[in-house]
Amino acid sequence: MINMKTAFLFSGQGAQAIGMGKELCENFPVADEVFNSASEALGFDIKDMVWNGDKDTLMITENTQPAILTMSVAALRVAESLGLTPDVVAGLSLGEYTAHVASGSMEFTDAVKLVKKRGKYMQEEVPLGVGAMAAIIALTPEDVKEICKQASSKGICEPANFNCPGQITVAGEVAAVEYACELAKEKGAKRAMLMPVSAPFHCSMLKGAGEKLGKELENVTVSEMDVPIITNVTGDYIKSKDEIKELLVRQVSSSVLFEESLKRMIADGVDTFIEIGPGKALSGFVKRIDKTKTILNIEDMASLEKTKEALSL
Repeated sequence: MINMKTAFLFSGQGAQAIGMGKELCENFPVADEVFNSASEALGFDIKDMVWNGDKDTLMITENTQPAILTMSVAALRVAESLGLTPDVVAGLSLGEYTAHVASGSMEFTDAVKLVKKRGKYMQEEVPLGVGAMAAIIALTPEDVKEICKQASSKGICEPANFNCPGQITVAGEVAAVEYACELAKEKGAKRAMLMPVSAPFHCSMLKGAGEKLGKELENVTVSEMDVPIITNVTGDYIKSKDEIKELLVRQVSSSVLFEESLKRMIADGVDTFIEIGPGKALSGFVKRIDKTKTILNIEDMASLEKTKEALSL
């Protein structure tokens, strides 16, 4: 591990699945402890919800967010127990909270309570059926920004996630987002489709949720980062702990600059990306940017074994 520059990437919402983290908890006490401390902090049995619950309950964003954070931190603790350490960390949207836990800038029990509220505020801010999100495949960022401008004639429509080349999401009011899909197809998008989400994440409609989150953050202590974090909001490094809270507030209603974040890591010499937490969406984004990098993940025993083998652990 000496000369490798390693980045840990942490999953965002959408990667949740019933049963996630169970195998790791059965094999590693450090993972099990994370689930137990989450249950204690939240005041309900998160294991029961994630392992034995139903998909619809897990899909509710105020449940999804603490569940993914808990599973990701459990997988992180397993990685750490094997001696894996990152040189830089980043997470997609919600995953940025896991990045803070990994960096030591936020305590896990604070983060898990915070993201439950984050989910609640994000959901409450826009009544169901008012907002929407759409994925636009195979257009440039410039095209998508132009489409959002045009679609704004029918309501709010803004770029939400710049995930990787050719994969961008937009968010806003239903009519405007639907119109953006039509415009995108006219412009030659391979696909432009509404996403199965319950709120228009990462657009100005969620500013109020960010403000409520800011009030909650007043009661949370943040520390200096032990590992550099690249934030979604700027696609660049967080300079000091004094910026952390403001960036987390802005993140709720700002575009997620994930492609920029990954390109920054590659420019700084990262050659091994380890996605930690449920799913492999982020691994896919890295591949779209640079296939030559080593891309691994840890979400269950099979992926853990593969990662250990690849890194000769």
